[in-house]
Amino acid sequence: MADVNRGNRPLSPHLQVYRPQVTSITSILTRITGNALVVGALLVTWWFIAAAAGPDAFETANAVLTSWFGKLVFLGSIWALWYHTLAGIRHLIWDTGRGLDIVSAERLGWGCIVGSVVLTLLTIIVL
Repeated sequence: MADVNRGNRPLSPHLQVYRPQVTSITSILTRITGNALVVGALLVTWWFIAAAAGPDAFETANAVLTSWFGKLVFLGSIWALWYHTLAGIRHLIWDTGRGLDIVSAERLGWGCIVGSVVLTLLTIIVL
């Protein structure tokens, strides 16, 4: 028989019960950065197509990509590229069966986050 008292029970899992873990946050960030890289790639593709289309189209695309918005998108793309790369290396490590315990998984997650920020800063300094 169906339970008619559903409204009195807490939902599970629920945000009040569980706190976000580093591994779940890094998993979500991996998906977000993958999508962000697609957006950056589309902007670069638009720039190349505009360059081939003629000077007027190129002027428009170049103005957008060199504006503060374009620079912000490319800065985010640099971070997304480094983060996504480090997260991929982390998954390769996990595929070997290593680093699957909680402490190692959290360290690898923090390594992806901190490492991507440091590598982004180094990239900005070099470029």
